[in-house]
Amino acid sequence: MPSQIQSKSILFSLIAVLSVFGAAFAVETHHPNQTMSTEIDGQKVFPPNLGHRPTNFPGPGQMFVGTCYQPIDRSPDQIKADIAIMKSAGFNVVRMGDLSWDSFEPADGKFTFDWFDKILYQMNQMGIRVVLDIPGSPAPIWLHKKYPGVDLVNQEGNRLPPAERYMDNISDPDYVRHLSKMAKALLSRYAQNPAIIALGYNNEIGNGFMSYSPADRVRFVNWLKKRYGSIESLNKAWATQRWSRRLASFDDVEIPLQTGPGPAERYIDLHRYWSDVTIARLNELEAIRRKLMPDTPTLSNLWDTAWRRGFDYLSSYKQYVSFGAEGFYAGGAIDGSFDVMMTKGDLQTPTWLNEFTAGGGGWYGDPGRSRMLAYVTALIGAQGIMAWTFNSHAGGEEQALFGLVDHDGEPSWKVKEWGGIASDYQVLAQYGFPRYFQPDVAIAYSFDSANASAPNGPSSTTKQYFKTPYRDQVMAAFEPLYRKNIDAAVINIGRDSLSRYKLVVVPALYLLDQASAKAIREYVSQGGTVLMTGYSAKVNEHGQWFETTLPGALSDVFGLRTAAFYRNDNGVKFSLDGHELSSTAQYYELLEPRTAKEIGQITNSYLPDHFPLLTVNKFGKGQAFYLATESNVSVIGAVLERVKKAAGIENGPATPEGVFARVVNGRTFYVNTNYSEVKIPVDSAKKGLLSNKTFDHEVVLSARGADLVE
Repeated sequence: MPSQIQSKSILFSLIAVLSVFGAAFAVETHHPNQTMSTEIDGQKVFPPNLGHRPTNFPGPGQMFVGTCYQPIDRSPDQIKADIAIMKSAGFNVVRMGDLSWDSFEPADGKFTFDWFDKILYQMNQMGIRVVLDIPGSPAPIWLHKKYPGVDLVNQEGNRLPPAERYMDNISDPDYVRHLSKMAKALLSRYAQNPAIIALGYNNEIGNGFMSYSPADRVRFVNWLKKRYGSIESLNKAWATQRWSRRLASFDDVEIPLQTGPGPAERYIDLHRYWSDVTIARLNELEAIRRKLMPDTPTLSNLWDTAWRRGFDYLSSYKQYVSFGAEGFYAGGAIDGSFDVMMTKGDLQTPTWLNEFTAGGGGWYGDPGRSRMLAYVTALIGAQGIMAWTFNSHAGGEEQALFGLVDHDGEPSWKVKEWGGIASDYQVLAQYGFPRYFQPDVAIAYSFDSANASAPNGPSSTTKQYFKTPYRDQVMAAFEPLYRKNIDAAVINIGRDSLSRYKLVVVPALYLLDQASAKAIREYVSQGGTVLMTGYSAKVNEHGQWFETTLPGALSDVFGLRTAAFYRNDNGVKFSLDGHELSSTAQYYELLEPRTAKEIGQITNSYLPDHFPLLTVNKFGKGQAFYLATESNVSVIGAVLERVKKAAGIENGPATPEGVFARVVNGRTFYVNTNYSEVKIPVDSAKKGLLSNKTFDHEVVLSARGADLVE
């Protein structure tokens, strides 16, 4: 482990050298009427012969600011005017193609690309690069009419028309076939287009719907057969002996209900099935990219945490992702940064924010907010941000979502603000941005735990037990580290290697699968440090409570037993390292150390028993800490101060409340998220590279401002 950590400086030095060459790449131009024929599924298409497309974009030393653009709403004259606005604002990237399947294929097998050729040509002439989204959702009406299996069927058995976007059954074979056909046509057409620097897959694919047709049931049952092999194994995994639910054969299986009654074991498999369906579509598109545009990276807005369906991104992303990307609609710096780090996962590439908050539904915007958040995302490794959206839409569900340009075509104040972001990002690109970094801390996140801890059904006692939402508990572990300016990856610990991290934090990992248990065991035995919190390792990979000593599969690693738990509605009070502290955490477990040592105590239990707050156990070459409470900022923040020292984790730059910072190539990048000016003491005269100001013993940051200081 130490040797890998020491090698980081060598890697980042190499990246810095490469960035000098990447920034100098020139923009190519082409003529839109040059064509060549390509055959796809027996049909000839005629993509422009555009020469050589650059293959080193996006790269080190390059920062991108732009917008999402829906040219299907605009006339040729409006498009020309729109591009002029983008150019004058300093935009160098635009995202197009999403949500536009029937504009490229208005009828089955009839592709129309000329309109898009002209737009790409104009963008390229203006030096604006393009992220091309493969618009797999929503499917066009003609596809629904020709193939009824593309329609959704709800859990009551009713067919649903495609009334809004994403109402497509992405498991339907006809949908799958036509998606691939459209993707092949699109990528064949634009494989050599010099404007295109990246591809995206099926915008917000995680935000689609589950379906309950007879054909869906057959596909679900086939998935179960592959996963479990026999009806006996399925009965055991689903605990069907409980309440007379035994299945005599796979013919007895019904699709579990997404809402309403049902046992947790089936609910987990329902989400796993649709996750696998979603991942299969992404891998099919990835296979097409690798064949037709192998040098073009992917950065897709996938929305894996969407409440309607979602999918297990962190167990699969390396199969189809080059750069982590997402729609960024943050409430603030901390939750937004958490989402970005969860999208980045264990990737070594920077992140992209394919949709970036500029206004919102029924909300015109807040001057300075997008710019502040743009600084925040640059702080944690963003390379490109694209406003959602450019034009305020006149029709559809998002007609009252307000973009950079007003409904009458006039630029709003937001265009100027985003122009300032573009200017600042180009300055940052000269000084080591985007940030390439390797965190020393990893935080565990699990799709399965998210579902297992919040099952369906009013009769589920898990809802009564697991009261603090899983995501809130994971983010509670992230927040204290972030406030100390420490980078922390958010990963699936059963899929990504832990060897590069000094500390792994495991908050409320309710469902512990075998791979994650093995990873923790091996990591600690080889010298790693782990902190696990209450609510963890309670159920196995089938969602059934462990019948062995808790924490399940790891009691020897943590050197304790935990079973009894209690709640204090007034908040847990505790002593730690000589300090008496209060918290808002309510849930806590009675830890029974076996080989572990006690650290601190819970001081306000209504029982006379002795309650350790924290334990530590030596296991192999490493150490395993267990926190008795739920993951709550007011407790885990104090505990992390001790655990960080044990793991050799140092804080980042010292900053006042609401100011965050990172050191980049010897300079310090400060971001002030406060609504007032902040002054930061420094030990000598400093220069602000964004502000062009000289600071004498204190750096002055404007309200929601930022500066790169040397």
